[in-house]
Amino acid sequence: MRKFKYTVLTIVVSTFLTGIAICQETKNNLILGLGYFNDNNQMQYLKANTKTKVSGKFTQVPGVSLSFYISSVSPGNLLGKATTDDKGMAFILIPPAARDEWNKSPKQSFLVVSDSSKLYDAVTSSIDLVKARIRIDTAEDKKIIATLYELKDTVWVPVKGVDMRVAIKRLDGDLNVSEAPTYTTDSLGMISADFKQDGLPGDTAGNLILIAKVEDNDTYGNLSTEKTVPWGKVSKYVSNYNQRSLYGRRGWSPLWLEWMAYTIIAGVWVVLLYLFMQIRKLKQLGAQV
Repeated sequence: MRKFKYTVLTIVVSTFLTGIAICQETKNNLILGLGYFNDNNQMQYLKANTKTKVSGKFTQVPGVSLSFYISSVSPGNLLGKATTDDKGMAFILIPPAARDEWNKSPKQSFLVVSDSSKLYDAVTSSIDLVKARIRIDTAEDKKIIATLYELKDTVWVPVKGVDMRVAIKRLDGDLNVSEAPTYTTDSLGMISADFKQDGLPGDTAGNLILIAKVEDNDTYGNLSTEKTVPWGKVSKYVSNYNQRSLYGRRGWSPLWLEWMAYTIIAGVWVVLLYLFMQIRKLKQLGAQV
């Protein structure tokens, strides 16, 4: 009977310890995304995003070490390393050293690999894309024409049926040039948009920056190109530093405000002087009595 109790106790303890070990070894699933960006047909970079699912909701994962590769995961194809920020984002510019590998084919693959940690296993994500670029031009009556090309063999050919956005570059985001959110390229790879944002403030010369872009495309990634046009309203900065205002510095407040303040101060001193004279008279009367 005593041996049976010891056996049961041993089984219970072993099961408990095994459960603890399994819980400690279980790691969360890391979701790793990768995107390709080509800005103005000049700057190319990769952007990765890391997130996980906690209590049924997706949460960004900061502090994850990532390695970026071109074509394949090998030391010779390493583009660089980065660590995700507090928003779970990390990006890296494609260095000039990758030019030879980039020029091998009209199609290209990029990969990103996360380092293994106590919370997450190593994860690999990849994208396959076709090299493409956008050209933007203008015509009469403020018409904007953008053309999308893809590389086939060594020739750039127009692409049909791709959604493209045409907007004006602003500090807080891009503003569409018209009511249409996107345009679809025709058989010549072209789209045409009318500029309907008349009176929009530009720089000191009235210039605006037009931007045509393809966003989150499964074949081409994220492409954009820009063009400066004099279609904006000239905006000149006028300084109020040496003008009287409520928020002006000392000595530059409105005259009516200064007059009011000085009047109040003078009134207070007049009252104090009157009280002082009355007290003095009372003392003199008291001395005579």
